[in-house]
Amino acid sequence: MSGRKVPVRHTPEGQPNNLDAMDSTPVFRDKPVSFVRRSGRMSEAQDRAWAELSPFYLLPVERAAATTSVKAGTAIDPAEVYGRTARLVVEIGSGQGHQIVSAAAADSDSDFLAVEVFTAGLARTMLDADREGVKNLRLVEANAPEALEHLLPPASVDELWVFFPDPWHKNKHTKRRLVAPDFARIAAQALRPGGTLRLATDWQDYADQMRDVLDAAPGFERAFAGEWAERFDGRVLTAFERKGLRVGRDIRDLSYTRVSP
Repeated sequence: MSGRKVPVRHTPEGQPNNLDAMDSTPVFRDKPVSFVRRSGRMSEAQDRAWAELSPFYLLPVERAAATTSVKAGTAIDPAEVYGRTARLVVEIGSGQGHQIVSAAAADSDSDFLAVEVFTAGLARTMLDADREGVKNLRLVEANAPEALEHLLPPASVDELWVFFPDPWHKNKHTKRRLVAPDFARIAAQALRPGGTLRLATDWQDYADQMRDVLDAAPGFERAFAGEWAERFDGRVLTAFERKGLRVGRDIRDLSYTRVSP
């Protein structure tokens, strides 16, 4: 898909519907997003997880224009959500949840938030979290920049993870990449001074772009020496990383510290 505005119409419940069957006015996003939302079928277990586990794990979100949008001015209070004041780690594009469920299970003293747009992935994350007895994890179904800017209070995040985001490797699609100057601004807003932004990708040109963007961002400074950061010990080996290694790509890690204004 290109970066053009795509019309999205909604039912009263906020779910997308067939454009030809609707008489309402189209709703447009102002900017292209870094994902294409596909409607994959969920298994019976995932459907059951959504019905039974989402009241605990899934954060309710007030929407703006689109189904995955977040309305401005609707920030949560993390202490109220988690029932305590603790270190907060946010993963953007949590996928099936392998990374964040493992991290939350290993670090019960920290709180974790998974940001994802794919319903099946969120359901799988809830299933695995429940199986592991993980209670310090919450999920949000939302476009990541809007979640960072509108759902989370400024300076509320201790670590922000962006592992293997969609590379949008065709030249005509690179404008849809998540890590761009405006994302750096939003990430800096969400992170507390001294907080950490961790990134990883198996696409060299995207790694170069990430590094260029964050080196130039006034809110960040490198937390590594040399060309690339060491592999983050807390990152589990996911299917995305295995695929990259299998086809001979170099895995590039980056780490930045949020500096005080």
